[in-house]
Amino acid sequence: MILTAGTVVRLFLIVILTVVIQVSGMQGITLLGGTIDLIPLVVGAVALWGGSIAGATVGFSCGLLLDLTVGQDVGASSLVLTAVGYFVGTTIVSLMLSFDASLSILAFRDMFLTVLLNTIVALPVFALIRRIIRPVLTRDPLDRRRKRAAPIESGPIGLRGLGI
Repeated sequence: MILTAGTVVRLFLIVILTVVIQVSGMQGITLLGGTIDLIPLVVGAVALWGGSIAGATVGFSCGLLLDLTVGQDVGASSLVLTAVGYFVGTTIVSLMLSFDASLSILAFRDMFLTVLLNTIVALPVFALIRRIIRPVLTRDPLDRRRKRAAPIESGPIGLRGLGI
């Protein structure tokens, strides 16, 4: 991601709008018992398109603004969202955590519905974030076309490297 004044303004507006929409609109909406968490989706989208530094910066900013807005302990959300932004930006790794706790069917239902709703919301959110920050990306991660190298001009196969 190219760091310019336009980039900073874009990311600043993304952070402000995300937190305002999450706190004012999305926080109270429950669909089928699940809620939509917009902030981790936006942090993940910025990290995916902009890289680990942009993801960690947006994660920290969103977390700090969320903590200050809601009145939580300052730094709790910042720490988590910074880690989310950094790790999504570097690699997407699935970590298996083992614990010996029982999981009720209601907790599983809530987790399933939350994941389902966030997946549905993630598609337009990722597309919107990509559209907003695409002009300032150094390379587009979806552009998979490789440029072929020019063929090496040399003599017969056995004489390559001899300067003949």
